[in-house]
Order: sequence, then structure tokens, then C-alpha cells
Amino acid sequence: MKITRIDVLPLTGATVDGGWPQGHEPQENLHTLVEVHTDEGISGVGSCFTSGKLIHGAVELLWPLLKGESAVEPERVSEKLRQSSFWQGRGGSVEHAISGIDIALWDIMGKACNQPVSRLLGGNYRSRIKPYGSMLFDEPAQLAENLQATVGRGFKSIKMGWRPFGRRDRKFDELLISTARKAVGDKIELMVDAGGSEQFWPHGLNWARETAKMLADYDIVWFEEALPPDDIEGFIELTKQSPVPISTGEVLTRRQSFMPWLERRAVDIIQPDCTKNGGLSESRRIAWMAYDHNVQMVSHGWNTAIGVAADLQLAAAMPVARYVEYLTPCLYIEELQTEKFVIDSEGYLEIPQKPGLGIELDRDKLKRFVKN
Repeated sequence: MKITRIDVLPLTGATVDGGWPQGHEPQENLHTLVEVHTDEGISGVGSCFTSGKLIHGAVELLWPLLKGESAVEPERVSEKLRQSSFWQGRGGSVEHAISGIDIALWDIMGKACNQPVSRLLGGNYRSRIKPYGSMLFDEPAQLAENLQATVGRGFKSIKMGWRPFGRRDRKFDELLISTARKAVGDKIELMVDAGGSEQFWPHGLNWARETAKMLADYDIVWFEEALPPDDIEGFIELTKQSPVPISTGEVLTRRQSFMPWLERRAVDIIQPDCTKNGGLSESRRIAWMAYDHNVQMVSHGWNTAIGVAADLQLAAAMPVARYVEYLTPCLYIEELQTEKFVIDSEGYLEIPQKPGLGIELDRDKLKRFVKN
């Protein structure tokens, strides 16, 4: 089965605010789908966390390496792309494009074998997993309202991130956390993402350590991106000292970038993003590396329905997996597939067991968001 064409499908019109200081517009294109076609009529879909223009350029660069290649050898083909584009890629948007292509190839492989991707990744350790609703912080009154709405959608775990947490003073940070805990009660799990990958992040180890102590008082599950993403030495010290688990990893690409974080126990939880870091092939390697170093893996996913589906398949195939990230509310998740994800009464998602990624794009709804 040979690759014959790749379609690039930029998503616009419902882009969720990512928390950056410059703001955003729903028309901004931050997510791009890629659809890989074959000579036997089977196609697969992947998701990339970057803009369509960058993916178009990367696909143009990679196409001579892809044209006529096997569509059912995702690990070999994606590694070929990675090794062959070091001088123009080695991370960044080229790796983001490889990520989406790799996910699409796994989707094709599953359909060709009539098996869910999770089984091809090694087998199913679980059939369902807890999603955590991922949302931004806000002013206290609005934050409480947003949290209650998220609980109303069925989530039993919620992560709050970025502005205005960490942008004013310690008293206001604690007000946000106390407001959140009061809004959802003691039975809902809460996670906190400081958003240390924001440009010119001003805080260091002392701020992160003292903030972690405060978060522990409110039973926060983990503290994410408390420092800039390149500060591995700071993360090592913070992880040793923090009373709550420390997590990061969403901006890293390629498995080699994750190795020192795991080998040096810089985090309690590593967060690879399969729509950025090389796809399911690379995320599987990273996840097993984390498992071998006794570090928990939780996929990062500020995502689309395709990204969530890929994360679910990976979570099914890992010996230890407790959560998947689920951006909410987000039309790119809720309105892109023929059958919506359903959170059960216990706050869990069933992991799709149909061939491939296990979901099907709704082509009519897709037209609403793709303006090629």
C-alpha cells in the first residue's frame, strides 16, 4: 500500500484562546489536520499543533521522501523523514508536520489490519481512562462559573492554566486556587498549569517552590510548567523539593530531547504532545522510556478530536496511564467527528476500539472549519 497524496487542512473559526498575552481570534489557525491517501483507497488523518502555512511548507519539503512510500510502516517512514530533514528541521514545524503524518499512517495501518491502533502499539492495558478538562484561569467570579460549567459537562478532573495565575502576586494566586476549590468541592481533582512557556516568564525556583507549598494546601494533583521549559536544572531542584508532583514537556520534540529529563528525574510527570513531538511512534518510545524510569506519562493535548483519539490509543497501550488532556469547550473536538466522545457517570472516556484511531471525521462539519 503506497502513499499517493497528502491533503493539508488548516482549522479556523473556532480556535480556543491559548492564554498568550497578545490575545487571539477564533479565525487564528493553530491546528492543522493532514490526510494521507493511498493507492488502495484507504486514508488516514493526523493532527498537527501548528499553522497550515507551516505545514504546507513542511509537506512540500518532505513530499519527495514520502511519494510512493509504504503507508503501513509508520515508525520506519516517520524516522526516515526525521533523519532526512535534520538540516532543515530537527524539531519545530517540520517535526510538527512529521507528527501529523505519523498519526495518519498509524490510522491507515489500523484500518488496513482491521485493528485499533492501541493493539498495534502493543496491546490494551485498559478500555477507558479519565479525561481532565483543560481550561484557562480567569478572574475569580468567572473562574468559578467556568469550573462549574466544566463539572456540568461531566469532568471529574480539571486543569486550570496560564493567565492571570502567576501574573500579579501571591495573594491573588491563592485567591484563584481557593475560589476554584470552593467552586468544585473536594471530590473534583484540580491541576494547575502556570504556563512557564509564555514569553519572558519572570519567575524562578523560589517562586515555584513557595507556590507549590501553597498548592499542596488545596490538594492540587500536579503543578505544571512552573519554570521556563529549558530550565532543566531548576526543574530538578523543584521536583526534589515540591510537596506536589511537578510536570512539564509539552514544548519538547523528538525522543532525544526527553531523555535527560527522564534520566535525571527532572519531573514527576512528563507530558509529550504527539501532535508536536513526532507522532504516536515517537510518543510511544517516550512513554516507555518514562515507564522504565518510573516517571508518569500524561499526554499533553491542547487539541483536536484527532489528537484526543491518538492520545486515547496511546493511553490504552501503556502499562501505567491515568489521564488524558481534553481541551474544553472546543468545537474542534466536539464537532469534527461523526460520534462524539462521551464522558460516563464516573468521569471516564471509553477508548475507541474501531479500526485505526477509532473515530471518523464528519466531512460536512469539517467544511465549516477548513478554508483552503
